[in-house]
Order: sequence, then C-alpha cells, then structure tokens
Amino acid sequence: MRSVMAGPLNQARVKISKIFNGEPQSYTRFNLTQNVEGESSHVEVKLSGDGEEEMEVTETEHRHPASTYTQRRQRPYRNLCYGALVVLLILLSGYLIGYVTHRKPEASRLPETGPAACTTSQPEESMDEGDTVVAPNPSLDWSDIIRMLREKLSPGAFVDLLRKFAMDSHEAGSSGDEILANKVFDTFKKLNMNPWNDEHYVQLQMPSMTSPNRIVFGSEEIGQPKGYLAYSATGTKEGKVVYANFGQIEDLKYLRTAGVDLTEKIVLMRTGQISLAEKVANAAKFNASAVLIYPEPPYDGFDTKTELYGHVHFGTGDPYTPGFPSFNHTQFPPAKSSGLPEILAQTITADMALRIHQKMGGSDAPESFKGKLKGLSRYRLGGDGDTMTVTVNNVLVDTKIHNVFGVITGFVDPDRYVVIGAQRDSFSKGYAKSTVGTCLLVELARAIAEMKESFRPRRSIVFASWSAGDYGSVGATEWLEGYQSSLDKKAFTYISLDGVVQGRSKFRASASPLLHSLLKDTLSEVKTLASKDRTLFQDFGKGDLEEILETMKMEDGAYPFLAFSGIPSVSFRFVSDGAYGYFGTTLDNKANLDIATEQRLGDFCVSAAQVAGQMALRLVHDHILRLDVTSYTRTIRKHVVVINSRVNQLKHAGTMSAPLSSKWLISAVGSYSRAADSVINEIQNSDLEDKEKCRTINDRIMRVEHNLLSQYVSLRDVPFRHIFFGTGDYTVSALTDHLMDLKEQVVGSDADLLRNQFALTTWTIQSCANDLAGDVWALDNEI
Repeated sequence: MRSVMAGPLNQARVKISKIFNGEPQSYTRFNLTQNVEGESSHVEVKLSGDGEEEMEVTETEHRHPASTYTQRRQRPYRNLCYGALVVLLILLSGYLIGYVTHRKPEASRLPETGPAACTTSQPEESMDEGDTVVAPNPSLDWSDIIRMLREKLSPGAFVDLLRKFAMDSHEAGSSGDEILANKVFDTFKKLNMNPWNDEHYVQLQMPSMTSPNRIVFGSEEIGQPKGYLAYSATGTKEGKVVYANFGQIEDLKYLRTAGVDLTEKIVLMRTGQISLAEKVANAAKFNASAVLIYPEPPYDGFDTKTELYGHVHFGTGDPYTPGFPSFNHTQFPPAKSSGLPEILAQTITADMALRIHQKMGGSDAPESFKGKLKGLSRYRLGGDGDTMTVTVNNVLVDTKIHNVFGVITGFVDPDRYVVIGAQRDSFSKGYAKSTVGTCLLVELARAIAEMKESFRPRRSIVFASWSAGDYGSVGATEWLEGYQSSLDKKAFTYISLDGVVQGRSKFRASASPLLHSLLKDTLSEVKTLASKDRTLFQDFGKGDLEEILETMKMEDGAYPFLAFSGIPSVSFRFVSDGAYGYFGTTLDNKANLDIATEQRLGDFCVSAAQVAGQMALRLVHDHILRLDVTSYTRTIRKHVVVINSRVNQLKHAGTMSAPLSSKWLISAVGSYSRAADSVINEIQNSDLEDKEKCRTINDRIMRVEHNLLSQYVSLRDVPFRHIFFGTGDYTVSALTDHLMDLKEQVVGSDADLLRNQFALTTWTIQSCANDLAGDVWALDNEI
C-alpha cells in the first residue's frame, strides 16, 4: 500500500510547494506517515526553519540542521500562511489516501446458500502501464440475471418453436434428423455462437427390409411386428412361454421359487418399472432364450395395435466400438460391448400380447403380476404345452450421425464450461422424448445469447444437440469417448433436457450429490405457474429435496456423463401421477402431451427452461463453482454405514476364514470429510477477486466426481466405473450385495473377490480425498 500511495503523495507535495513557494525550499520537510491499517492516515508536518532572510544558501553549501539557526520572531501573516498550508496538506493527504484505499470495491455477496455464494464482478480487461483507468460498469446482481432470463422466456415462443421443430419421422441418421440438425445449426449461427458439427460413423441395428420378424404360438402366427428392439441377437428360437411380469430380478426369483425354470424359455414381459435393456439382461441371467415385451396400456381406450420401439444394449454408445469413439478414421479389430444381449428380444403390440395370454395355461399368476389388458381376466404363468417360436432378422447398418454444438464463451475462464444437451432423434414422433428438449435447447441458447449484452459469464456454456439418443445415448457417448482426455478437466457440469415435460403434478430429478444444493436453491427461486408467491420447491419438494430426487438410471440422457466420464450431471422432469407411457411409440405426440399437461405445455416449457437456465447461469456466474463437496460426505457415510453393518453381520455369521475390518474404509471417509471441510474454509478465507486462486480451488472441486471413477478397472471392459452410480463388480452396491451373499453362502460368492472389492473401494475414496485436499504437503497421510 505504501508503494501505491507514494507516487500520488510525492506529486502532490511537489505541486503544492510550487504553488506556495515557486520551488521547494531546502529548509522545509514534509513527512507524511500512513497508518499501517490503511483505514486512516496520520500526517506529520515538521518545519525545520523559517528560512533566514539574510542568510544565503547556495546549492554547494552544506545545509545544517535547523537547530543551528537562530530563530527570529515570526510575523503573524507568515504564521497564518503556514497554518493554512498544514491544514490544506492534511485534507489533501486524507483525500489521496482515501482514494487509493477505496477505489476498488469489494465483491458483493449473494444470499448464502453454500460456501461459494458470491457474485461476480465484470471481468477487468488487462491494461498496460500508463493506460487510463476506466471505472468498470457495476456488476449485475443475481436477482437481475434471473429477472432478465425470465423476461426472455415466454409460452408463446415455445409453442411457435414446437410447431417448427415437430416432425413425424426423424430417426437417427435419416433425412429428418439431418433437417433438424441444420435448423439447430442455423439458429446457433444467427446467434453468433460459433457452431460446429461432430461427425461419427456408428452401427445401428434396424429391421430387415426383406425378412420381417415373426412371432408364432404353436402353429398360429401371432404377427409380424413392425416395432423392434435394436441390438437384439438375431436368429430363431423355439421354447415354452412364461409370463414374468415386469422382468425385474424379484419377479424372476419368484418364478424360480414357484418351480418355474426359465432355462431356454421364451419370457413374456410388460413395460414399466425398469428399462427394456435391463429386462432382457435379467432374463439372460436366468438363461432364457428370448424375450417378448409389450406396452402396458396406460389408460382405458389405449390403441392396442400401437407398435413399440426401443433398444436392449445394456450400456450407452455404439456397442461395436466399446470404450473408443466411432470416428471414420478409427481402425480397430472387431469388438462388441459386454452389454450386448446374447438372447433374442422383440416387441409386440398389446393386442398380440392379449392373444398370447389367452392361449397360455399353467398356474395363476400372483396378484402383483396382473396388468391392464382389456379382455383378460386371468393371468397365467404358462403351461407345458405353450410353445412359441420367435424370429428376429434385424440387420446392422453403418450410419453417419451428427452432433451439433454452439458456445457462449466466458470472459474469465473460457476453457471451463457447462454443457446443456438434448436428444434430437426419435424412433417415431418423439414429441415429449426429443422435440420438447430440442426446443428448450434452442430457446435457452437464444435467451442467454441475448443476455450477453448486459451479462458477461465468467465461464462458457456449450449447447449440444445429440443424434442417436434413442439407440442408447450413442451420439453423446461417442463425443465423450472422443474427447475423454480433456472433458473431465474442462466440463464441470452436464444438464440434460431429455423428456423434461411428461406431465403436470410432480417434479422429479436425478443428480450428482455435488448438484443437490444448487438444484434445491434453483427450485426455491423459480416461481410456480399458479402463483408468484410460491416456488417449485414449495409445491413439489414440500420442503424436502428427497421428495424430488430419484436414482439416475442408465436410460437417462445424463447417465454417461456421470458414470462414464465423471462429470457432475443432472436431469429433471415434470411428470403426472401415472407414467407418461408413450415413449417409444407413435402416440408420443402433441395431442397426448397436451392432455398430460392440461393444455399448458408452453407454461411447463418456460418453467423447465428457467430451471435449466438458472442452474447453468449460476455455474458460470459465481467466482467459485456451485458444486457442494460436502454433499458427498453425507452420501459416502450413508453407504459406509450399511457396509459396516453387513461386515459385522458377516463376522457374527462366521463364514469368513479370516476377519474383515471396516477400519480403513471408515478412515478414508474421514479423510474425505476433512478435505471437504478444508476446501470450505479455504474459500471463506480467500480473496475471491484473485482469479488464479479461484481457478485453483475450482479445479479441485471439479475433479471430485471424476476421482470417484474406479481407476483399477478397464474402461473398455467396465465403461461405467463410478463407484456409486456405475455398474460392475467394483461399485459400492456390488460390494454391499456381495457381503450379504457371502453371509448367506450364495453360490458364486468369493471371499477373495470381496477383499479386493473392499480394498479398491477404500482406495478410490482415499484418492479422491487426497486430490481434494490440494497440494501433496496438505494431504492426510494416516492411510
């Protein structure tokens, strides 16, 4: 501070001296001393002498101390001048010091919702020495930003966009898909968002044009369905048919306990509860040979001849390039995903299912197995004479797909970005599944791009339109695979817009724990459609975020970002009490979505856009990323409590040859907790105007999710490596289940595998804690 003030004060001294005396005299010395706190200044003025009039001092003469001079009686007017000079100097010094110490205002703070709740001032442009300092425009308050966003979104605009983007046919790689891609690209171009395409060559499975799929019961052909399940095994299988309800593991276990062996059987299932791919994967575990799935009628009057489309790859991306991207120039030996089923899978209409059910014999199905098929009063599990033949002739087609991107560039950390994405394609009309999300993507891009005239984001926002989403997030996953070496270091959040409006009475969300606080804060800011005095959180959350949260599933568009790439992700949706029930059918259209939203689709689109937009803007607005690292402390502890309980049960059961201890796992949880707390303390005690400091802290926070991907398994063999949200043997859920299996001595349980799972889970959590703690000398080295 002294060096900053010295220049202005010395200049002031010289100018004042010139004004009063022409040139500064040798016998007068002004000694200004500033208080070290910088809040006030003390000016000390020492007069060495009055300057003897008769004494001539040349520049070469030695200047003696003032005490050597003989003082003469001072004249009154001279005393008055010196007094005025002293007062003037005091006032001028105080003004200069006050200007220097207060010319840079402190960053204003937002209402606290977390440790990083802080506004961002307008970024200062770098200036060379000597440039004129121009006072920056005052920073926008957060309330101003959300008001601007709200004013730029209207139901009418969404209704117009939906009319423009709705198409009856836009399957991945088709001409309809390309038309939509060009519309998105042109919109981004008009908004000066520097749009670009990402091209991939993928293998998509489609029905054969010459050999239809066939379903036969005994000697009677049930039908040749037009709907199909992509990535099914192909061929013909014959066997007895068994009804298995929703195809959940507990349904199949019930059949086994009821004496029904599923080996080489054809399993009949209805939609609901779990994904189509998971139904088929479960049947394969019980050695079934084929699966038939029909749509459960969502309401009376449902068209039972409606065809059903979907995929059965228990994974995401192109299953024939697992773990690596499907670019045209990649040359790898033939490979396939471990999530591809080895059994046949085919959809049938509800009308075909009714005919099959009516022909089936055997014992009655339990009450929980009974569905809503009109004209069927009795559900049976299947008899010995119920033989069926299933033929699947799907073919693989090499297909070129395009992802379309646009970017709103940040001004402080432009290489750090949040991604907002939406699926563009659909097997059929896909109105709720993809059209609404695409329109939200485009309209949000327009609204935020226009806000840049007043609002300058610290970080960037990337808008992404994905292709081949209906085949299992193929376009999005291929992009993640293609740029995985950089995305985990630069992309800090993904917000999915797929299927955001399906109904009107409930709100549901799936998110990384890092985003729970931000989600709650956002819902507490967005007003409801019915009242400006109530928020979405008050109406749908009822004061508890757990009322809203659901576990993120593999069919969720945000899942590969979270479980494959380790990017904090969130998806959300407005739903009704019953499931929408039209995804994958031609009934996913405007008329049915208007009924589901009571003709208020435009209003729900505005609310959904506000939720997604405010989350994104908050993430690019604050100095510190609004990712709550303490939320994972609670998540990890919750899992470890269950693990520790089961370890104790295993000890009491005495089935382990050597003791197993939770000590080190609990210690790793403690390390993470302390590291998270230390980050919070560091944020609270840091100068948030220090850009480099903020960037360093943000990088540590960004890596938390990625560090929870198990580094001990192969990306190609186990793509979803997240220990809390992934799949495979090295997840926390697999460890928890294995503890129970070992206690009950289930066939296949392995004590050595269990110890390996325990050790790798412990070290994954500990490694995450070590990185969050910061520099190596700050690490907790107890383990």
